[in-house]
Amino acid sequence: MYGKFLRPIYILIFEKILGWKIIGKKPEFKKFVMVVAPHTSNWDFMIGLWARSTMRLNAWFIGKKELFVWPFGYLFRRLGGYPVDRKKHTHLADQIVEIFNSREEFNITISPEGTRKYNPKWKTGFYQISLKANIPIQMVGFDYQRRIVELTEPFFPTGNIEADLERMKSFFEAFKGKYPEQGVL
Repeated sequence: MYGKFLRPIYILIFEKILGWKIIGKKPEFKKFVMVVAPHTSNWDFMIGLWARSTMRLNAWFIGKKELFVWPFGYLFRRLGGYPVDRKKHTHLADQIVEIFNSREEFNITISPEGTRKYNPKWKTGFYQISLKANIPIQMVGFDYQRRIVELTEPFFPTGNIEADLERMKSFFEAFKGKYPEQGVL
């Protein structure tokens, strides 16, 4: 998709020079929501591009609309970005469910924190998308201390949001973002 030409560069920089590695494998599902945490730095974007390209994964991402203006707007769109106006309540989850329902294959990457700054409460749009589109959630942890990107087995939400979020937060507790003090957990 978007990173195939950059794949050799990502592998050289992130694996060979910086020593990052991926644990786990991409899901075999054709549709899923990837939930990535902790999100504490702009570098998370580069780590995500590296992991996506290395795994040959076609994954879209959402980002604040301010990122999609000149001169970087074109680049972010080509990399699979979808701009979001966070100031407006536009039923974004429902719009993304419509995309899932209209395509044979699709997945999107979302950070539950919704920001790089400390946020004590997760956004739950990813959960609503998963439930409404009847697709699994794939958790992906970024750990700067151990230099790993770890993927879990996908799971379908139970409908008990409190229990499912607790399960997810338990998984993400083991991961240290670039700036751990900004993490949700």
